[in-house]
Amino acid sequence: MAVLMDSRPPMIAVDRPTVITGAYVATVDPDRTEHPRGYVVFRDNRITEVGAGDPPAVDGARVVDGRGCLLTPGLVNTHHHLYQWITRGLAADSTLFQWLTTLYPVWAGIDADLVRTAATGGLSRLARTGCTTSTDHHYVVPRDAGDVFAAEIDAAAAVGLRFHPCRGSMDLGRSDGGLPPDSIVEDLDDILKGTQQAIERWHDPTPDSMLRIAVAPCSPFSVTADLLRESADLARTAGVRLHTHLAETVDELDYCREHFDATPVEYMQQLGWVGEDVWFAHAVHLDDPAVAVMTTTGTGAAHCPTSNARLGAGIARAKDLHTAGVPLGLGVDGAASNEAASMLEEARHALLFARARGGPQEMTVRTALELATFGGARVLGRERELGSIEPGKLADLALWRLDTPAHAGITDPVAALVLGATPPLRGLWVNGDVVVEDDRVVMVDEEQVALDVARAHRELLRKAG
Repeated sequence: MAVLMDSRPPMIAVDRPTVITGAYVATVDPDRTEHPRGYVVFRDNRITEVGAGDPPAVDGARVVDGRGCLLTPGLVNTHHHLYQWITRGLAADSTLFQWLTTLYPVWAGIDADLVRTAATGGLSRLARTGCTTSTDHHYVVPRDAGDVFAAEIDAAAAVGLRFHPCRGSMDLGRSDGGLPPDSIVEDLDDILKGTQQAIERWHDPTPDSMLRIAVAPCSPFSVTADLLRESADLARTAGVRLHTHLAETVDELDYCREHFDATPVEYMQQLGWVGEDVWFAHAVHLDDPAVAVMTTTGTGAAHCPTSNARLGAGIARAKDLHTAGVPLGLGVDGAASNEAASMLEEARHALLFARARGGPQEMTVRTALELATFGGARVLGRERELGSIEPGKLADLALWRLDTPAHAGITDPVAALVLGATPPLRGLWVNGDVVVEDDRVVMVDEEQVALDVARAHRELLRKAG
C-alpha cells in the first residue's frame, strides 16, 4: 500500500460532492461486496456511487486520497453511559453489584455541567475509534442537577456524532429493596412526565435524523413492574424504541428468580418488553428458550464484551444470537466499566471472546465488522439508512490508515482492522460532514476536553467525599 503524505490537502467540509478514491472498500452490503481498489461518492449527506477502480469525473468535487486505507461504514455503538467518563478507574476489581454500590454514591453528585463535560470526552473518544452513531443510556437523574439529558445532547451536537440518547430512569431505591440509593431515584409520575417531554422536545423520526430518543428504565433490580409497563405504553404511543439492561450477571438471574419466579427474559415478556422495538443491553445469561423468544419477536441485543469481561459477568452467546437472526450490535457500555470505550476494540473483543468460547470458527473477522456496523444499525431500527456503504444511504463513513508500521504487510485489510492495533483515522464523516481528520477530532479542542474531564473528575470525587 502506498504511504500517505502529510501534505495531502485537508478535507474541509464545503457544500460540494466528495469522492474517496483508491481505498479498499468493505461495503458490508447484503452481498458483503468488497473492492480492493474502490471509490465512494457522496453529495450532501447521501452516498450516490460506490464502485471498483477509478471513480467517475464529478464536477467540483473534493477528492480524498484513500490509497493505503480501508473504507468501512461508520461504527454504531448500541449501549453506553457517557456520564461515567469522569468516574473511570474506580472499583476496578469488583463484581457488577459491588461496582454499582461503590459508584452510585459518586454518581449522585453529577449535574448538567459535569454530564456535558463527560459526554464531550466520551463522544470525542468514540469518534476517534470510528464511531459515527452512538446511543446513551442515562438513568441517573439526581434532584437539582439541572437538565442532564439536554447536556449530553448538547455534547453530541458539539462533537458531531449521530445520537440516540435513551431517557433512563430508576424508581426502586434501596429502602424499597432496590440497589440504588434513594437520592437518585425518581417518582413514577415524574419519570413518565420527564420522558414524554424529552420525546416531544428532541425526537426526530425523519430518515436522516441526527437525534432520536428511546425510553429506557434501568434494570429489573432498580425499577418497578409498573414503571416497565407504563414506559412501554408511553414509548409505543410515541413511536420510539425501548431499551434496558438484562441478563447481565448470575446475580441478576438469582434476583429475578427470587423476586419474580422467572428468568429475566420471561419477566420482560410478561410485561410486554419484547418486540422489534426493544433491545436489551448485555444479554449474557440466556437459556435456549430466551434466545428463541428474542428470535421470534425480533428483540435485539447490545453485546458489550469488554465491559462484561471487566466485571467478570461472562461471555454472551453472540454466535447463537447472530445465527438465530436476533438483531445484534456492539456497545462499549459505561466508561466506568470499560475505560477505553473504543468501538473498534468491541469488534475485536467480540471476535476473540467468541473464539475463546467456541473455537476459531465461532466468529469471522467480517462478522465482527458486521456487528459493529450493520448489526448496530439494525438494533436501532436504522438499517435502511446506516450500517453499510450503498447508494442512497447516509454518508457515515470511516477511512482507516493501514499503511502504518503496525499494519503494513497484513494481507487482509479487514483482518488488519479487526485483529491488528487500532489504526489512525484518515477521516470520519457523519451525515457527510468531517468529524475526524488525520486522527484529530475537528469540532472540539481535544486537549481542552482532556483538561475539563480531569477537572470534572476531581470535582465529582470531592463532592462524594
